Amino acid sequence: MTGSTLTVAGDALVTDLRRSWTAAEVWDTADRIAHLARAAVGLVPDPGSPRRRVAVFAENAGEAVIAHLGGLRSGASVVAVNGHLAAAEAAYQLATGDVALVIAGPRTAERAREAAALAGSCEVRAWSDPGWSDWLASAPAGPPSDTTAIVPNLLFTSGTTGTPKATHLPPNVFPPRASWAEFIEATRANRFVGLGRHLVVAPLHHTGPLNAVRALAAGTPIGVLPRFDAEQVLRTIDEWDIASTTVVPTHLARLAALAPEVRERWDVSSLRLVFLTGAACPVDVKRAIIDWWGPVVLEAYGATEVGVTASISSEDWLAHPGSVGRSVAPYTALVVDDDGTELPAGEEGRLYFRDATGRGIVYEGDPDRTAAAHLEPGVFTLGEIGKVDQDGFVSITDRFSDMVVTGGVNVYPAEMEQVLVAHPGVADVAGIGLPHPDLGEQLVALVVPADPADPPSTEQLQAWCETRLSRFKCPREIRIVDDLGRNPLGKLDKRSLRSAQR
Repeated sequence: MTGSTLTVAGDALVTDLRRSWTAAEVWDTADRIAHLARAAVGLVPDPGSPRRRVAVFAENAGEAVIAHLGGLRSGASVVAVNGHLAAAEAAYQLATGDVALVIAGPRTAERAREAAALAGSCEVRAWSDPGWSDWLASAPAGPPSDTTAIVPNLLFTSGTTGTPKATHLPPNVFPPRASWAEFIEATRANRFVGLGRHLVVAPLHHTGPLNAVRALAAGTPIGVLPRFDAEQVLRTIDEWDIASTTVVPTHLARLAALAPEVRERWDVSSLRLVFLTGAACPVDVKRAIIDWWGPVVLEAYGATEVGVTASISSEDWLAHPGSVGRSVAPYTALVVDDDGTELPAGEEGRLYFRDATGRGIVYEGDPDRTAAAHLEPGVFTLGEIGKVDQDGFVSITDRFSDMVVTGGVNVYPAEMEQVLVAHPGVADVAGIGLPHPDLGEQLVALVVPADPADPPSTEQLQAWCETRLSRFKCPREIRIVDDLGRNPLGKLDKRSLRSAQR
């Protein structure tokens, strides 16, 4: 178990394992960041004007939540950058997101400065810097004027094809409004508002955890853990009287795997809502959690680009185990064959969703990738095979896109493939997702050696990847194979590869 749990003061609005912040402290810092962010991006009170963005590139911490809140309050779109990214990877997001100001933590400050130098025209401030307090003090006290529109985060996702793409959080996730007052009124409908203290255990560059920032804006107290540790989470739920949290299936699997005496040590009866997202959850794991915690699990299926497309309560899931639920407005699920013809209930095929608003998936500045995600305007796919029963319950059975969801994180194999194929001992490579008992899926590299008589070692290939990619993008396993079965056009059948390698 990691460390101990800090006692939460009764007036704490934000708490992590090091300290707590009162509402006055949270808002004083957030408001000052908002003023400084507006100055950095040159924001003007015209929602139609071009605007640059603010980025938070940091590990989970109370300061990170407050920085996100300040960026949100400023009216600048906030880019949530994965704290594990290498400098060059972060630079791509800063440049693509047209970021003017980066707020970093102690573990990311050096990479943030390297990334900003690569991206150009980008100011960096880290709360670990000696000048942080002076920078905050240079801003006016009190909130900024309420005349600027509040706009969605810009996040980067692997999506259904290709390298990371920029997408704004959709309206059903982030309610854009013409003023802060209107935004707060709309945010009161956030599922975590009014329940009690919300716990952040997943990294704040993901859609689910970022819900906490909007809940905080509406007055919800927030607890933050730096990373997921199963027993630490249980202890925190007990000692901080946690009412809600967002988790991925890997989190639940690790909690369910704890020894009975560890599980029984902590009281989790304060939980009222556990929001499960990120990937398919093994049936036995989810059933064990519901048996333990009660019917507090709400599972959601969707993606950063579109938010929740289907959801299922604990009660409905017990009656339909394995389902991800019914469609959620404005979406309606449909299944089609390879020619795009809609299939009847119960038949397996390519899973799509029809967006009643006509929006569908939007990748900023990338109309080709936007179009590739759609069967027709407003009818989009998240790249999976599934079926819908007579009662409208959706089940996911496979994936027809290449994306691998490992530990709730989307990883696109193409980046890893491009790195490995550049190794002098590699002739060809394919990345596939294979089942993993803890992570749900793991990224596996199938490597055809340039010289079959003298193939590179898997240790050499792993080291080659780890010096060129973020660790989470590297394969967890490398297998040397004779052939990948490419067709005459050079295309791979990754579904067949997955079946052969299971």
